[in-house]
Amino acid sequence: MLGAQLPLASALPFVALLAAIALLPLVAPRWWHPNRNKALLAVVVSVPVLWQLGIALGEPGRAVLEEKLHEYVGFIVVIGALFVITGGIHVQGSLSGTPLVNTGMLGLGAVLANLLGTTGASVLLIRPLLRANKSRRRTAHIVVFFIFLVANCGGLLTPMGDPPLLLGFLKGVPFEWTLRLWPQWLTATGVLLVLFNVWDQWALNREERERRGSQLERVMVHEPLRVNGASAVAALGGVVFTIVAAGRAAAHGRPWAVGQQEAIIAVLALIAYGAAPSEHRERNAFTFGPIVEVAVLFAAIFVTMAPVLEILNGWSQGARTVLGMGFGVSQPWEFFWTTGALSSVLDNAPTYLAFAASAAGLSGIPPHGPFIGALALHPEPARLLAAIATGAVFMGANTYIGNAPNFMVKAIAEENGIKMPSFFGYMAYSCGILLPLFGAITLIFF
Repeated sequence: MLGAQLPLASALPFVALLAAIALLPLVAPRWWHPNRNKALLAVVVSVPVLWQLGIALGEPGRAVLEEKLHEYVGFIVVIGALFVITGGIHVQGSLSGTPLVNTGMLGLGAVLANLLGTTGASVLLIRPLLRANKSRRRTAHIVVFFIFLVANCGGLLTPMGDPPLLLGFLKGVPFEWTLRLWPQWLTATGVLLVLFNVWDQWALNREERERRGSQLERVMVHEPLRVNGASAVAALGGVVFTIVAAGRAAAHGRPWAVGQQEAIIAVLALIAYGAAPSEHRERNAFTFGPIVEVAVLFAAIFVTMAPVLEILNGWSQGARTVLGMGFGVSQPWEFFWTTGALSSVLDNAPTYLAFAASAAGLSGIPPHGPFIGALALHPEPARLLAAIATGAVFMGANTYIGNAPNFMVKAIAEENGIKMPSFFGYMAYSCGILLPLFGAITLIFF
């Protein structure tokens, strides 16, 4: 068992990478911004692990690296295709900026997040929502709830909804398995939508009292709403169909040839990119910078997390200790909060994998092949997996750095003249609103 052999220092490159992702945007934003610097960091932290697994540990280590390479390609092809395709879908016009319409937009975003991914849904809807409320002065809360719902909690129901769930699908979780999390999804989104509607109505009423003239009449002004990009929408449907078909084939013991799913999805993305008018991407301010950033950082994440997954799996199986301690997490509520706590400040995708590997270790399942899918097959391990998935997706909303779309939405809002809360100001919102909600979800479900 590699997890019992690897020294604890093998986890340091992974820890260093996640610390850099969390802190460098705050302490050195100018250095962090160019993707070439991210690539340099990725190479520096990956080299020790590549040497350890590729050379020092011989064939077992190389087998782990080969598995991670295949997983990375499948992951980045799907994420990249969704990013490229949604960049060609432009929502023209705006709706009325009333509390009811704003609530409906957030609810729609929570649904679309499961089809377009949290990033795709955020890119598609944030600008129309801002345009609908451009006549209002108090709008920061609208963006905060948008981050809660569309950029995070909404994407719990499908593997395409959030990167952690996509990684789970690539590791064997059936495509439709996450649909069983609908009670958690409905509870979180329902409560947040009700709270938002009350808050937004209060904010509009207060603004009505403070400013002369009818603010309600101003926000009722809107332009006809139209979705442009039929070819991109068709390609999106093709991606969904391909993923579902490949997953069902694997579940019935007839897996597709290696690379077949990725090739089909890549072709669909290329066709959508070529067919979409360039003005759609221009209006969406589409660039390849964000997906290049994701590709670079996740290449390093997949490499450096390999020894961490092995160590966690061996630790949870009792094959080793860490700093003299045995593994102490075993109950669903413990997995929900430990996964969520780390997902609040680190990237939620590797956090999901790390705790899934730990849960697998508790069941004696090695962290190779479709090991997360093996958790989904049995009732007790499936309860742990449900807690891990829910914690990773929901608690990415706790901070600006918990999930990639969070900072992106904040930046777009600030470009449109909205004064957004600071890092800790945003946490005041999340601690006051989300933590009590997550406490209730723990009591009800975990």
